[in-house]
Amino acid sequence: MLQQLAGRCGPWLVGDGPESDIVVSTRIRLARNLAQFPFVRRCSPQDRAAIEKTIRDRFQNVEQLRQLIYIDVDELSDVDRQFLMERQLISRELAEGTGQRGVAIDPDERFSVMVNEEDHLRIQVMASGLNPQVAWEQINAIDDLIGQQVVYAFHRRLGYLTACPTNVGTGMRVSIMIHLPAMVMTEEIQRVFRSFQKMGLAVRGLYGEGTQPRGDFYQISNQITLGRSEKELIDQVVEVARVCIQWERRAREALLRSNDKSVQDAISRAYAILQTTHTISSEETMELLSRVRMGVSLGLIEDVPITVLNKLFIHTQPAHLQKIRGIRLDTSDRNVERASYLKEHLAKQR
Repeated sequence: MLQQLAGRCGPWLVGDGPESDIVVSTRIRLARNLAQFPFVRRCSPQDRAAIEKTIRDRFQNVEQLRQLIYIDVDELSDVDRQFLMERQLISRELAEGTGQRGVAIDPDERFSVMVNEEDHLRIQVMASGLNPQVAWEQINAIDDLIGQQVVYAFHRRLGYLTACPTNVGTGMRVSIMIHLPAMVMTEEIQRVFRSFQKMGLAVRGLYGEGTQPRGDFYQISNQITLGRSEKELIDQVVEVARVCIQWERRAREALLRSNDKSVQDAISRAYAILQTTHTISSEETMELLSRVRMGVSLGLIEDVPITVLNKLFIHTQPAHLQKIRGIRLDTSDRNVERASYLKEHLAKQR
């Protein structure tokens, strides 16, 4: 199944959602625990195995969940775990954890359900662009289906009980993945994010908590769920995302109006390097693709669709390259293969 995933582009990467020139995706995640078991960190190996078996067995009772592909994460190689993390189908914590744990993946990659991460269940849905309503409707329906099969740990006053206190309540995290290269170039980014943190929002890197921003991609999400409804949480994050979109558009327009040749030169150089280089790191690739993506949005590059660039961001990551090529590669070999992959796919656009 992983080999099939490697050769295609997930629906959240297609770039056809609202505001997709700036917003890559909207993700909503729900944390849930089964009432009859302790939290994962206090579970015995037998408890973890029983949780996993309960979930897998109950999924078979529901037609919409029976189609999910269940993967035992503990049995995967390091490359395969990293691949699923790069694909945004599992979290870094699940990938790097130990013990019995798994993930149930929708064949169309619309959603996944992690088992025995920080909580017994982490349900997540991803949608292309700024699309909170679609994501919420999907995840709410999935949560209801699962909730009909198991008894969630729930307190009448506190709401859903979770391993981390900041998730108690709705158990919901709303996350917007947003591309802000112009704000980085105009050095406005840190001031803006400091103001967001004062509002109780988290700003993280491409792969969520504990990761650094790469390629000018950031994830904006709520930090606390207690005392707020699902609608309030969605509205808060989306409102801030819309402000970010406005600021980024203004920054891009200002760069164009300034007629600063260094900006156009940076974009042109980035595109040229990606088409001609013989070896390139993952970090440099992200930075150069970020410049090209902004160039496409500004109309300075016309022959590369956003969909292709979104795909290249993911497919040039270390584990994806190895899955696509079907062989293990050390760092230097990956750098060579990455350059070849970039040239091959960008040449198809000319």
